[in-house]
Amino acid sequence: MQSFVGIAQPIVYVDTSEVRTGRLEELKAAMDDLAEFVEANEPRLLAYNVYFSDDGARMTVLHINPDSEALEFHMKVAGPKFPPIGEFINMLAIDVYGNPDDALVDRLRQKAELLGSGSVRVHQLHAGFARLLMG
Repeated sequence: MQSFVGIAQPIVYVDTSEVRTGRLEELKAAMDDLAEFVEANEPRLLAYNVYFSDDGARMTVLHINPDSEALEFHMKVAGPKFPPIGEFINMLAIDVYGNPDDALVDRLRQKAELLGSGSVRVHQLHAGFARLLMG
């Protein structure tokens, strides 16, 4: 097994939420605004994508960060935009793939509690590689 200690690895973030009844269109507008804000203010983020289930009952947000610091920056910069979204969703879970530090995991737990009843699960890298275009 290859050791990844000391090597900056991407952090993949995925959250899943229930959409509150009758709030889908408002949520879509809020997420459009959030995505535009993130694109304009977080140049290191490699991807930021919002998905809805076919029936509009679930939303999934996925972003790929080049490293833990980029996710920390996202939480700091975009964090003030999260509370108003809480009226449209019940966050079910945040899954983080990579090696975030404890302070970042605590901040993600606070977000999950703020926006719903979700848990935070961290999945450590065992093996693999990433080919990501930077720049």
